[in-house]
Amino acid sequence: MSLPGLRTLHSGHVHHGWDRSLSPRLTVAPGDTVTIACRDAGDGQIAPGSTEVAILTLDTDRANPLTGPIAVDGARPGDVLAVSILAFAPSGFGWTALIPGFGLLADQFPDPALHLWSYDTRGHAPLAFGRLAELRLAPFIGTIGTAPADPGPHSVIPPRRTGGNMDVRDMRAGTVLYLPVEVDGALLSVGDTHAAQGDGEVCGTAIESAMEVTLKIDLLRGTPLAFPRYETSGPRPGDTARAGVIATTGIGPDLMQCCRDAVSGMIDHLSRSRSVSAADAYMLCSVAADLQISEIVDAPNWVVSCAIPRAIFADRASV
Repeated sequence: MSLPGLRTLHSGHVHHGWDRSLSPRLTVAPGDTVTIACRDAGDGQIAPGSTEVAILTLDTDRANPLTGPIAVDGARPGDVLAVSILAFAPSGFGWTALIPGFGLLADQFPDPALHLWSYDTRGHAPLAFGRLAELRLAPFIGTIGTAPADPGPHSVIPPRRTGGNMDVRDMRAGTVLYLPVEVDGALLSVGDTHAAQGDGEVCGTAIESAMEVTLKIDLLRGTPLAFPRYETSGPRPGDTARAGVIATTGIGPDLMQCCRDAVSGMIDHLSRSRSVSAADAYMLCSVAADLQISEIVDAPNWVVSCAIPRAIFADRASV
């Protein structure tokens, strides 16, 4: 398919932090379409033959490389970028890891773990987590944003008002993302593409996978936006939760502790019911389970649920 104004930005044009002083690698006009080649979150340090040892030698300064920045002609502070996510071309290889010191339950999982994925890029076959579960290919952008106004560099790990490492799995084909512009040209960058993830990305990694992303970039002038906003065009692909879920909960006055308790409960349940290691259960939660705020009004206690689809397991009755 030929798209008007189609441009390409290759994966050699990367940076590792947000900085308004970076020179644009590409300048586009509002309405242009761009295909962007994104490296995986480990910047290629995890390969098909890697083992847990590779996790211990990761160069964290290379984490979440961003392709860009892309300047949008005429963009000014106070404007908004409207980014339409059109298509993905996944690579077919991905990884999920427990990285010591990182993740919701880092204190409970001090040792590294690694699961490698080889998947059908067309999504015709499920993504296998050993013999435990099968997931559907659901590619999305983990990190996408514009440069902040404050002088940099800024870490790419925490998300911010201008977007960044949001890890919202609705950043998929058919979604329109609206991003605040704080600097001239906007300076849009993209990276950290995922083949699948649960809401929360609880262990700190999803199915990290390099891929190409095609975007259409439009400009809304003089329409200030406090935080990113997005609109989807339909249900999530392969929404296996429709067939029912298994859910654990965390209840108490601290939302973060509720999240920890809900995920810990799911790890315990999966370990007992499926006879898998806690590390594997934790990684599976990160790529397939959704953290949800189920109640936030009945003070002083709140309820968080960790829900995992029954349909991903071969034997649903025993989950």
